[in-house]
Amino acid sequence: MQHFSATLSCYSTVDTAIPFPGSLESLINISENINDSIVYLDAGSTESFQFLGAFPLFLELGARAVCSLENNSALEKVVDWNINPEHAKKIVVITSRLLSDAHRYILRCLSTFHNVRHCAIYTSISEVSHSSYPDSPLGPDAFHEYESLLKQDYEELVKKRETDNIVSGKSVLKESTASEDEGWSQLTSVEDDISRFDGISSSKLPQEDHFIGYSEDVQKLLVSVHHFPLILCPFSPRVFVLPSEGSVAEASLCAEHENSISSGLPPLSTGKPADTEDISPGATLTAQFLYHLALKMDLKLEIFSLGDLSKNVGKLLTDMSSLYDVGRRKRSAGLLLIDRTLDLLTPCCHGDSLVDRMFSSLPRRQRASSSQMKGSQSQPKNGHVKLERAPLAVQIPLEKFIIDEDSKSNFQLLENIEAFLRGWNTINSDAQSVEFMKFSKKLNDESWFQRNEGEVLHGSFVSTDNFRGAPYLEALLDRRTKDGAMLIKKWLQESLRRENISLDVKIRPGFPSKSDLQSLVKALSKRQSSLIKNKGIIQLAAATLHALDELHSASWDAFNSAEKILHVNAADTSQSLAAQISDLINKTTLVASQVQKHNKVEKSQGLFTLQDALLLTIIGYVLAGENFPTSGSAGPFSWQEEHFMKEAIVDAILENPAVSKLKFLQGLSEELEGNLKKPKSEGKEDPSEDGVDFDDDQWGNWGDEDDDKDTSKEEVYGDMQLKLELRDRVDNLFKFLHKLSSMKGNAALREGMLAFESRRSDDPFSSKGLLYRLLTSILDKHDIPGLEYHSSTVGRLFKSGFGRFGLGQAKPSLVEQNVILVFVIGGINGVEVREMQEALTGSSRPDIELILGGTTFLTPDDMRELLLGEYSHI
Repeated sequence: MQHFSATLSCYSTVDTAIPFPGSLESLINISENINDSIVYLDAGSTESFQFLGAFPLFLELGARAVCSLENNSALEKVVDWNINPEHAKKIVVITSRLLSDAHRYILRCLSTFHNVRHCAIYTSISEVSHSSYPDSPLGPDAFHEYESLLKQDYEELVKKRETDNIVSGKSVLKESTASEDEGWSQLTSVEDDISRFDGISSSKLPQEDHFIGYSEDVQKLLVSVHHFPLILCPFSPRVFVLPSEGSVAEASLCAEHENSISSGLPPLSTGKPADTEDISPGATLTAQFLYHLALKMDLKLEIFSLGDLSKNVGKLLTDMSSLYDVGRRKRSAGLLLIDRTLDLLTPCCHGDSLVDRMFSSLPRRQRASSSQMKGSQSQPKNGHVKLERAPLAVQIPLEKFIIDEDSKSNFQLLENIEAFLRGWNTINSDAQSVEFMKFSKKLNDESWFQRNEGEVLHGSFVSTDNFRGAPYLEALLDRRTKDGAMLIKKWLQESLRRENISLDVKIRPGFPSKSDLQSLVKALSKRQSSLIKNKGIIQLAAATLHALDELHSASWDAFNSAEKILHVNAADTSQSLAAQISDLINKTTLVASQVQKHNKVEKSQGLFTLQDALLLTIIGYVLAGENFPTSGSAGPFSWQEEHFMKEAIVDAILENPAVSKLKFLQGLSEELEGNLKKPKSEGKEDPSEDGVDFDDDQWGNWGDEDDDKDTSKEEVYGDMQLKLELRDRVDNLFKFLHKLSSMKGNAALREGMLAFESRRSDDPFSSKGLLYRLLTSILDKHDIPGLEYHSSTVGRLFKSGFGRFGLGQAKPSLVEQNVILVFVIGGINGVEVREMQEALTGSSRPDIELILGGTTFLTPDDMRELLLGEYSHI
């Protein structure tokens, strides 16, 4: 049912403002293959088309159904939006992954349909990227190689099934209803699947009717592979990120070495020339993506870069574009590539952005696939890993806000869902009927619905839903939290007037309360027609209510207050900043001990865990590196200041062993848990031994005295060994913090920005991020230290050859361009989107078309995982 729920939740009209012209046109260009076919989308392309609002277009182009590639089902053979009695003979697969990664899923889809004649595969990864990717087995002619490989593996799979059925003598005229839900846990690794598909037994694959002549059908199967670029997730026509489960976002940005801090972030910049021989897979795929993005948008790029990895990507882009741009008339545009590691502070902080609050508080969709499957636990030989990014598809709990608890008509919508599910019962399967009956009982069980909120009814963001021509999400990206909430209230009131719906409750002017927004949402969603027509604003309003709920807002506001205090102390002395960090860590120790004492599992509102305190410690060290670069020999703090912080962290870890999943504590989970339980058991025995108790049997145990002493010595030795090991781990953590605070390559950039800082009269609470300062300096025509321009082949020719005759080519400037594309390698957040727009609006060139993109959308939790979690290079 996942393909239908995705389609219905994302349904929107196609005549809305379409971000990134060419995205939906690319689908229209392949309409011949889409017509009368079953379309399979992997998780990355599903995210992309969800934000584009492309699902209605698939149906307009004649697709039979739009289904999930990773979760395909035998039931999809009977799904048909169009009235066509014939079986589906065409399959279209659209993937944002490498073909080697998608192979297992494509082969499984083909095994479900024995009468398929044509399989068209569209991948967003180009042939060049396939051939240059380290772990890809495909060469320069990757697409044709894969066509032959897929047919060969499919034929072997069918022959194996025929042999197994002949040997076993079992009938194959029965449909296996359980096959769609099992067998994936037994898949072999990608490397094994790309050459053979023996990891799945025949009993795990859907069996087909009319199996006779199946081998002949294989010979008739026509496979075609095509490049389908521009699979991206646009939050608005000028802001985009890459799909979370696409190969570009999942590719490692750097291997572990001296200047690396995480596989998901670029290495720290050193200011030295970059070595292009050992370029990361993420850099290669990013360069290919940006090249084809510019090609689709018909832009000729003037490329500028800031940061070591960005310089590598800029060189790759220059080499690619130089081969094709000579003599071609295109609109000129400036591309500014920036390393995320040049500004770690902004995405770590809890800034004033409603969109950031939404993405941080809302639950995310479960990942459709996992790189940590059987056979893939070990790292590749080159040291590059695949990252599991948090999915961009949020799950907005609509049922909390649109269902009236006091009305008996609450479950009318759920009954409609049940009726929709019963429409599946067209294959006369008893097992399916039983499942539908069970689900029907669950839908009518209010207690079950409350326990499993979000499983049946949830919403999602669709960027093309608009309000009088302006996409909702685009308008919210430019707003602070209060302004965004007031704007949503205004949209809801306008929608109610349009629908002629009156409110029983009076809404006060100004900032809306939670009850005000909830009353507006319930009134607008009371009628089903109004709910469907206004689902875009209803979903955003429900997301706002969820983000501003006390449980989530208290934590966010507490972080924001702590970060402001750290900023103030960083402007004072290193002693005050170190004392503040130690105080935050010590408070988590107190909270952990209280939780253990009262057996409270849930986190109290507004209180920090040790993981939270470590994120604040990172923020403190980055601030210290900017303000006190010469305080200590190795780090920004003195030895004594660091000693207090280290001891506080050791004590906090001993009180909270749950943090052992952090990278620098891996392997100590059992020891830490045992250490925490030990004092409790001893404490229960101590009260019974008030005073000195001389046991009459003490002399009887005289012979065992040495054994008791040995046991106690072993326990003491074990405790000491644990603390020594823990201190070593904490020392490694602080070496990592020293690395974050130094950022030697940022020194020149930091000095260059001092002039800009001196011109600003803002208070320290509202300090802007690097992107704002860069764009403002660029628009004011100031020089940016470390900014490198990548000239084309023609430019280099003028510079080296004709330059001696006075025919040199002047270096272009970003501010001269009418289109500026800023791409942050490593990711962006909502605060940066708002600040970039503020910088553009307040400049002398507000007419510039500014586009902001990034590898992914980052929340503070994402940054904590990247810096301290599994992918950290501590």
